Amino acid sequence: MIEVLYAEGCPHAAGALALVRRCLEKLGSPPAQLIEREGDYPSPTVRVDGRDVMGPPPAWERGCRLDLPTEEQVLRALAEALP
Repeated sequence: MIEVLYAEGCPHAAGALALVRRCLEKLGSPPAQLIEREGDYPSPTVRVDGRDVMGPPPAWERGCRLDLPTEEQVLRALAEALP
């Protein structure tokens, strides 16, 4: 399962979603596997099979994260998880 978690109003959420979609496309995987969740999350958080692609956030805080996922991190996590 691939999830993009984000807090309402996070300016980085759209970029994270676009990044994950591009990575899925590069790997030839359908974007239907992508789940978007808005809520009380460190934002944005990209999880593949329940694991944050960047490792755990420094502290559980609602709102924007300062560390953003990179294409390399997302591709690596997806390549490890996808058949």
